[in-house]
Formats: sequence, structure tokens, C-alpha cells
Amino acid sequence: MAQIGSFALLLALALSVYSFGVGIVALFFPGDPLWERLGETARRAGVVVFGFVVLASIALVVAAFRDDFTIAYIFHHSNRDLPAPYKFATLWSGQEGSILFWALLLSGYGFILRLRYKTDPRLFAYASVVLAGVQIFFLALVNFAANPFGLLEGPLRVDGSGLNPLLQYPEMVIHPPMLYLGYVGTTVPFAFALGALIMKYPGDKWIHITRRWTMVTWGLLTCGIFLGAHWAYSVLGWGGYWGWDPVENASLMPWLFGTAFLHSVMMQEKRGMLKVWNMWLVFGSFWLAIWGTFLTRSGIIASVHAFAQSSIGSWFAYFLAIIFAVFIFFYIKNKDHLRSEHKLESLISRESSFLFNNLLFVLLCFTVAWGTWFPKISELVQGNKVTVGAPFYNRVAIPVALLLLILTAVGPLLAWRKTSFESLKRNFLWPTVGAVIVAVILMVTPPSWGGPFGLRPWIDISYFYSLMALSLCALVTLTIASEFYRGGKVISGHSGQGMFASMVQLTHRNTRRYGGYIVHFGAVVVILGFAGSAFNQDKESSNGLAYGDKMTIGSYELVCRSFTQDDGPNYASEWAIMDIYQHGKKVDTLTPQRLFYKASQQASTKPSIRSTFQEDLYLVYEGQNEKGQPIIKAHLNPLVIWIWIGVWIILAGTALALVPNAPAPVRVPARRLVEQATPLATGD
Repeated sequence: MAQIGSFALLLALALSVYSFGVGIVALFFPGDPLWERLGETARRAGVVVFGFVVLASIALVVAAFRDDFTIAYIFHHSNRDLPAPYKFATLWSGQEGSILFWALLLSGYGFILRLRYKTDPRLFAYASVVLAGVQIFFLALVNFAANPFGLLEGPLRVDGSGLNPLLQYPEMVIHPPMLYLGYVGTTVPFAFALGALIMKYPGDKWIHITRRWTMVTWGLLTCGIFLGAHWAYSVLGWGGYWGWDPVENASLMPWLFGTAFLHSVMMQEKRGMLKVWNMWLVFGSFWLAIWGTFLTRSGIIASVHAFAQSSIGSWFAYFLAIIFAVFIFFYIKNKDHLRSEHKLESLISRESSFLFNNLLFVLLCFTVAWGTWFPKISELVQGNKVTVGAPFYNRVAIPVALLLLILTAVGPLLAWRKTSFESLKRNFLWPTVGAVIVAVILMVTPPSWGGPFGLRPWIDISYFYSLMALSLCALVTLTIASEFYRGGKVISGHSGQGMFASMVQLTHRNTRRYGGYIVHFGAVVVILGFAGSAFNQDKESSNGLAYGDKMTIGSYELVCRSFTQDDGPNYASEWAIMDIYQHGKKVDTLTPQRLFYKASQQASTKPSIRSTFQEDLYLVYEGQNEKGQPIIKAHLNPLVIWIWIGVWIILAGTALALVPNAPAPVRVPARRLVEQATPLATGD
């Protein structure tokens, strides 16, 4: 397998070099029959690259299932008793395999792009060359710096070291592929954008192509980020889902740029504005994706998710510099081609809402980047590393998120160019009244997990933020509902259909717009889940729990029924069996565990969680006291389930926005209908 995989990767690299070299020369001779034929061979070489990278990936997976520990990578990331799904996940669980997986996905995207070249042969030829250049970098990495088929030195090992215990969780079979699909997918919009910039592409056709690719990769990246959040919540055992870890931040930054682009691209399509800004957003999304990969590969910044420090960090540093230099060169050379066709005419307009929206996303991205790099910057400047925690990020991120909620509510109500005050007041009055009513209700109605807000918003900033977030969520929801209602009412008046059928038809006629509204509603639901964190509670049985011992948290009473141990081929475990009572009635039994993996000699926790629409009861097995009794830590986390529900809504809205619009029904004049119906009547 090692020989097959290594040879396939060498051929893939050679074909990528050919695709790049011949392709770039062919672009200098447009219309020349010879070079057009050679350019076609370059395109086909890029297509074949996918086959060889697939072959190499299959070879690595087969080696994992065969327990071929002569390959160093398989020895370090697998073992004989590892379950089959995790043996398959060996492909991306380590440094070398994940680079190969990146190359696999990139060649897959390139395969699709090059098969669709007839859409616009010249633009696709430029994009294909840019993509081939990126492919060369990653294939050079897996051939020379991070070869997953390197052989193990020394005597043959009977068993491997095993997969990292933190990765032995079902979601880790799908979380990295989703995240990588999003990361790698940013290359395609970048390839089209750079190609269009180099060739001074006339018109905005390239932006339409780029927008659809960006929507796909943005949706995949969104899925990957939240799968990672759910993994952290379900595995790490600290009771949270997002800790502003550097690797979490690395995935968030390109997502923020991509989100900004998906909003501002409408200004270029509708008004011919923000062409320079959009070009930089597309470039920034790709560059930040590579930069995030550099963070996780170089070991330059410590993280619970990061790979060990290695020499390939310098490869990424040089690649980042080359990408930046190439883009800057062509931007300076051809920036006159990106002049806007119109200017901002009014602050009360849809254009201004998109502009402010973009500025807030970029501000948030800059804050995350600064906080992520601050420990390294402080070490270089002062000689000692100063880390920043969640309070630093929250100080900026939460107010920015609230401002974005306001813009999400206001934006759909604004017209292009200029909106009259009367129109704004008419459309915005009832959603505002509804949001105020929700705020008042929240302040006087006591939820079971914390009592009413009361005067606490004016005492504790976290309660204030939570109250504002919930009220603004109501505002955005009512705004979105009013948009569906107004459009559905118009269709219902013309067609005589019911309101629900009319709103469905409305959505089918403009899937991008109303799919976007559904995405916004999904974001509202996610923020609703985030808002509950202001009321989180936790409690620990530091002295241990004997049989029948109790502990209480919120409205729950936890009773230790028993605790035991078990031994399996892959890991040994110890756990507690906890009966859960609420208001004197048994509602559940939870079994928090602590696992010890034999191959890697590492321990891991497995929290037990009871989720309801109102709150999560989250139990962690912390260890044992000197008597062998379990130490249990309990967390009560309100509204968390709404985060995961909101993500599904976001993904559904994204998928809907990608569906082509249904054709508008052709209205036949009543007179013609009578004329067509008359012969039938006569015939009767």
C-alpha cells in the first residue's frame, strides 16, 4: 500500500505541475489552435489528478484496516481494536493524513470545476490554472514534507499507538470532513475571483458563479463549525460548546469573511457597487482558511485541537506570503477595472445596511484575529506570553452580534437607494411593539432556571446582554414573519389560494431571498440558545457520592444509585448511575463515564446529558475520592438545544437559496379564458 500511495501522489504532483505550467502558457495565446489543444490537455491533466489522489487515499485507508503498522502514520493513529468507523477516520486524524485529505477534497473540487468548463471556457481556464497552483502546494507537502506513507523505522510493532481518545466519538467521523469541505471550498471562489481580476473579466458573470460556490462552502463550513461545537460540548466535559480556542477561531474567521461576502455581493449584482470590497472578501476568506490551517499545523499557538509542532509551518508561511504577493500585484495592476457604477445615496437604504453589516463582520474578524495572535505578539514584544480569554472576545463579539441582529431586522424593510421615513415607520412599527412586549414579559415572568430578569439587567451586564438578545430575536422573527405575510397576502389576493400555500409559492418564486430569510431565522434561533448561557449553573460533589447520596441543582435532585467499572478491548471504563428527579418525580437516569484507552494510555470523559427544549442537565464523571466513590460535576445549561435546532434551520435555508426559482405563472386575460371555454360549452 505504501508504494502504491506514494507513486500515486508523485503522479498527481507531476500532472498538477503540467496542468499549471501548460495551462498558464496557453492563456497567453488565445485563439491559437495549437495552444488551445495544449490548454485542453492541461485541463484534462487536472481532471486526472483527482483519480490519483483518490487512489492514494484508498491506499491509506486500506492500510489502516489491514493494521499495516510498517507505515508510521498508521502506527501512530490506529490500533487493532479500533472500531471500523474510526479506522476510516484515520485518513484525517493526523498531520500527514489530513494534508492528504485536503489534497483529496481540493482535487475533487477541481474535478467538478474542470468538468463544467463549457459554462465560460476562458474564465474557467483561468480558475483552473489558479486551482492547479494551489494543488501543487498541497501535493508537494504530502510528497516531501508530510508523507503519510513513510515507513516506520526499527522492529515491526505488534499494535499501534491508537487514535487520540478525543477523536473517538461518532461526530468526529463527519465533523472534520465538513470543516475541510468548507475550508478547501474557499479555494474555488478565490480561483474565479483572481482569474477574473487577471483577465479583467467584463460584466458580473463571475460574481454569480462565485456566489453559488461560496454559498455551498459557507454552508459546509457552518455545518463543520457547529459539529465541532457539539463535539466539544459532548466530549470535552467542561460543560460548554465554545471557548474561543485558537483552532475554533481559525475556523470562525473565514466564515465571517464569507458571510460578509454573501451579503455585500447583492450590492454588486443590484447596483454595481463594492466591487473592490467583494474581491478582497473573497481573497480574505481563502487566505484566512490557509492561515487557520497554518495555526493548526505549525504549533505556533497552543490549542487542545492543534496538531503537534512540525516543520510544515514554514511551508504554509511561505505559501501565505506568495498568495498575498500575487493577489496584491494583480489588484494594483487591474484595480481600475473594479470601479463602482453607483455611489451610496442615503444612509437609510438597503445599501447602507449591507455596508454596516460588512463592517461589523470585518471588525469581529479583526478582534478574533487579534485575540488569537496576542499571546505570540506579547511573547515577541515583552518576552512573556500573555493569553486572553473569553471575556476579551465577549467584550466585542456580543455587542457586535446585537448590532448585527438590529441590521438583520431593519435590512429587509429598507428599499434600494433610499427609504422614506414613513415607509420605515409603517413597516417597522409592529415588529418593534412586539419586541418591546417580549422584553417586558421576560422581565416579569420567572423562568425555572433563574427567576425573572427584574432589575438584574442594570446590575449584571451578562443579564442585560441576554435580555437584549432575546428581545432582538423577537424583533427579527417578527420582521421576517411580516415579509412572508405581506408577500403571501399579495399572492393570495391574486390567486385566491390560502395564506400558507401563497407563502410557499412566494418562496418558490424567489428562493434566494426567502431562503436567506430562513437562514436569518436560523441565526436567531442559534442566538436564542446562546442567550441562555447567562443563566448557567454548576455544582460539584467534591467529597464523592456513596450509594443513595443526593445532590441538587436547579429544580433537579440527583441520586447516586450505583457506580461500577468495565473492561473492553479498546478501553476500560468507570461510571456512575444517577437517577434524576424533578419536582419529586423521576424523569431520567444518566450515566456519566470516564474512559481509559489502552493503546494510547490516555484518559477521556464521556458526559451524560439530558436535553429538553428548556435546558440541559449535563453530568461529568470527574474521578474518584480516596474511598473509590465517584466525584460528579453537574451543569445546568438553559436553552442549549436551540443552538443545534437553529443550525438545521440555517442549513435548510442555505439549501433552499441554492434551488433555482420556479417560473412565475403566466396570467391569461379573463377575455381569452372565456373565448377558450366557449367551444367547450357549445359542445356540451
